[in-house]
Amino acid sequence: MSEPFTLAEPVQTARLPAAADAAQAATEWERWATSAADHRDSELGRGMVAIAEDPTARAWLDAIFGNSPYLTRLALREPATVLSVMTRGMAPALDAALADLAALTGHEARSDIMARLRGAKRRAALVIALADIAEIWPLSEVTGALSALADAALKAAWRHLLLGAAKLGQLALPHPDDPERDCGVIVLGMGKLGAHELNYSSDIDLIILFDAERMDYRGHDDIQSLMARLARDLVKLLEERTADGYVFRTDLRLRPDPASTPPAVSVAAAEGYYGSLGQNWERAAMIKARPVAGDIPAGFAFLKALGPFIWRKHLDFAAIRDIHSIKRQIDARHGAPAVGLAGHNIKLGHGGIREIEFFAQTQQLIWGGREPALRMPGTIETLESLVAAGRLAAPIADDLAQAYTVLRRVEHRLQMIEDAQTHSLPTDPKALDRLAIFLGFPDAGPFAADLGQELSTVRRHFAELFRGAPTLSAAGNLVFTGKEVDPDTLATLKTMGFKVPEPVAEAIRGWHHGRIRATRSERARELLTELTPALLRVLGKTADPDFAFTRFDEFLGHLPAGVQLFSLFQHHPDLLQLVAEIMGESPQLAVQLARRPLLLDSVISGAFFVPLPNDERGLRRALTRDLSLSVARARDYEDVLDLTRRWANDRKFQIGVQLLQGRIEGARSGRHFSAVADVVIAALLPRVEAEFARQHGRIEGGRFLVLGLGKLGSSELNQLSDLDLIFLYAVPEGAEASDGAKPLAYTTYYARLGQRLINALQAPTGEGNLYEVDMRLRPSGNAGPIATSLDGFLKYHDDQAWTWERMALTRARARAIAGDGDGSFGREVEGAIKAILTRPRDPDRLLLDVDDMRIRIAKAHPKPLAWDAKHRRGGLVDLEFAAQYLQLLVGSEDASVLAPPTAAAFRKLVAAHRLDAEVGAELLEGLQFWQQVQGVLRVALGKESGEGGSAGLLARALARATATTSPEQAHHRLDQMAARGFALYERLIARPAAALRLANPDHQPTETKLP
Repeated sequence: MSEPFTLAEPVQTARLPAAADAAQAATEWERWATSAADHRDSELGRGMVAIAEDPTARAWLDAIFGNSPYLTRLALREPATVLSVMTRGMAPALDAALADLAALTGHEARSDIMARLRGAKRRAALVIALADIAEIWPLSEVTGALSALADAALKAAWRHLLLGAAKLGQLALPHPDDPERDCGVIVLGMGKLGAHELNYSSDIDLIILFDAERMDYRGHDDIQSLMARLARDLVKLLEERTADGYVFRTDLRLRPDPASTPPAVSVAAAEGYYGSLGQNWERAAMIKARPVAGDIPAGFAFLKALGPFIWRKHLDFAAIRDIHSIKRQIDARHGAPAVGLAGHNIKLGHGGIREIEFFAQTQQLIWGGREPALRMPGTIETLESLVAAGRLAAPIADDLAQAYTVLRRVEHRLQMIEDAQTHSLPTDPKALDRLAIFLGFPDAGPFAADLGQELSTVRRHFAELFRGAPTLSAAGNLVFTGKEVDPDTLATLKTMGFKVPEPVAEAIRGWHHGRIRATRSERARELLTELTPALLRVLGKTADPDFAFTRFDEFLGHLPAGVQLFSLFQHHPDLLQLVAEIMGESPQLAVQLARRPLLLDSVISGAFFVPLPNDERGLRRALTRDLSLSVARARDYEDVLDLTRRWANDRKFQIGVQLLQGRIEGARSGRHFSAVADVVIAALLPRVEAEFARQHGRIEGGRFLVLGLGKLGSSELNQLSDLDLIFLYAVPEGAEASDGAKPLAYTTYYARLGQRLINALQAPTGEGNLYEVDMRLRPSGNAGPIATSLDGFLKYHDDQAWTWERMALTRARARAIAGDGDGSFGREVEGAIKAILTRPRDPDRLLLDVDDMRIRIAKAHPKPLAWDAKHRRGGLVDLEFAAQYLQLLVGSEDASVLAPPTAAAFRKLVAAHRLDAEVGAELLEGLQFWQQVQGVLRVALGKESGEGGSAGLLARALARATATTSPEQAHHRLDQMAARGFALYERLIARPAAALRLANPDHQPTETKLP
């Protein structure tokens, strides 16, 4: 150098940190000397030698060489910048780096732009680090310089991108010589960039907006596609690592609903989102927003338009509660270990930077709407403004400002070591010692004591700020606000029972973003914030929490609005518990609830959990009265169909829940489900007939009857049973046609009337459907007419009916009758059926027919599941066949044994001494067991009964159905009851039938079709 070496700015050697690794520092000085020798004949080389010889300059670089591999690499690559800092000063050196960015016109080649951006970043980062380490600049200047670097890089990048789009003919720029001016593209700096508070290795949070009305788009696709591409190109320009390094990691996830929006959002869409769906955490984020590149005036205009969203004029206590909820959600579990601070997260942990920032921002959210002086982005300046406004005591503000400065200094040193975006203190004791030395302490001991005091102070003030706020009662972090999924939240969800927590967290974030109708109001989202921990807790206790959550998500997706339901959950925690139980334990009921959320209206009434009357008369009377009240307000026939469906589905849901919760058993639920169907058919038939008569009139003196068979006839329906029906009619002698405007022959008339009733029962309306109707038990099955005359029905059973059809008649019962005021037609039909059932028949032929048919059914279902209550040998088919066989066998001698319900038939057979009492008791026990199994599994799992579904759900359902406590016990109980039931069937039917076949080797089955 031509002049003596002199530092441009005073540096206090005492404030410079020592080299934690003196040996490494010595090695780096050797490299410095080698580089100086390479430049020996230049001003740079002479300056490098002078730096090495100056004690203060050498101590300054010692602080880098012995503590930070990253800064060492920068210093050795950019010695001219080091020399400029030391001889010209901080500001000129930084200005030179930023001037390199300002000089970029945007016309440069992409590779040149990328290289120059990275070069400027290296030089500026080195200047800022040297200023920070020597404590020449206070915190505000350090973070301000980092933010200014980001601003300059973003501006240069956008100039290049805009000009590139213009060159391709996609955009016409108003001012090509100044591309950003009036361009209509807005780049908002958020978070620490927006507040001029970037940390040393910070990401930059951006929102990229565009105003299509201000832009002259000339491309072939659409402007949204262009902007999305430019946004991606911006990220690549800044983030991509090359031989020259990178510029900034870039995060676009603070934009409106980032999971469902492109990387650049139109101004109109953004304004619409914030006006209707913006959340309190987004209000907090917008406090720090500022335009950093692109059309700066347009950016300020956008933020001004967002003023009413960010700054509420009136204190909103619902919003305060939501703010409290956000605080409790981000109250992280990073607290200091019992001994020392190793591993503590100084940003997110207890007493960390986040708590200071949140302290300031929440007070701004609450008071800033009425006090404009509080509307500022910086954390420390916000604390000062709160003191000036009388909203915060000065000592507290001083404590927090001091802690903020200390914590940010620690943050910077952590990141300077290897340019890592980290906030956690080292866990290795030696690394913690090295960090302490880099911060000016002799070792980790005094550093930990000093830092621990600051963390405790912040924690105390932070806790005091929210004293009295209700707890969320969550064991761990549950953070669903902000721009990203919190790792600790995923860990908490796992501890709560969710095996795959990521979709759960993402779905809840979607709720908060208003992606479903139920959460599009601000009040709904506030309530949801409070409810979420309790909801997750109860869902986590179900058999399959992930499945239960998916069902609940579907349920919410069907809600037209959420405030009413969320308020219900708040005031009725037991209702939330019930919904979680349904979602987790019963896919079948969950589907019903998802399709019809209004089912919950009836749940909050005390009567919902009270079982219906058990006696048949009381049951039908209560249901008939209830249905009559429901359809009384019907305006027309379509209303009748809708209201009937709504009523029936409400009742079926009620019965299903009671069965699921064990308030009623399977057999009783069968009677209740069947009574609902009875009452529905009885209520619909006269209305169907009246509607039909408007066109076709009536058959004078004609009578029409609905005969229920199968499980409907025996009052043993389950949640998903079809209705087995037969339609019978009788007309006076000489009747030919109906008397309406469009007369029909009576055969056609009753066939169409029957079809109308089928449609009324199974056609879907806006309220869903009622039942599937099965007419295959009518004479001649599907080949026969829909409605049969009573005479034809009797003749068929005299001449053509199969044994299985007579077995089916043992469960036949009249369910609804039209045109029969005194009930005589019903009595006549039931009398005729009784006569059919009590005819003498060949006992051997009956026995063989019954067993042959059972063998054929078993072959049609060769491998029933262990819990298949119907087809498993020893299950319901075997037991029902036994009851039907015995009734047909004994009926000709004793008609008292006839009874449609299977259990009643066994009891009557025992009472008539036609069945051994012990055998009858075993048959009844088996029947009730399998009815319970089938009933519970149908309610819990639907028709699939667990095949291919969740093992946890199946295990829980089987335990409930079999009154056991483990899958092993449940299967043992199933096997035990199946073996007993099959033994009874063999004793009553199979073994006697086998003996007959042995005696008659030429026997061939006479039943050629299955029921």
